[in-house]
Amino acid sequence: MLRLLVRWVLDAIALLIVAWLVPGFKVANLPSALIAVIVIGLLNVTLGLLLKLITLPLGILTLGLFFLVINALILKLASGVVPGFYVNTFGAAFIGAAVLALLHMLFEALSS
Repeated sequence: MLRLLVRWVLDAIALLIVAWLVPGFKVANLPSALIAVIVIGLLNVTLGLLLKLITLPLGILTLGLFFLVINALILKLASGVVPGFYVNTFGAAFIGAAVLALLHMLFEALSS
């Protein structure tokens, strides 16, 4: 349970870092980031999984890069739901998804 809470907070911090690095990507404060992480996770588990299964051949053809497009769509959808979390353009969402993926890889490497 503690590991899940630490992961939740680290994901929120990663979202704040992305908001600091990527123009057009804004997070108002830590509570907004914590809520956004929950919403992004729920969207990823439901809609994201379905989209990734449907577009699996395209994902394989592009060596997984198309999944960044799906993650950008998830981020854009979450920004419409969560107050205090804004993604202005799809380009900002795409760059944010790439930076977020890199931060997640870094956090996983550090926690191992």
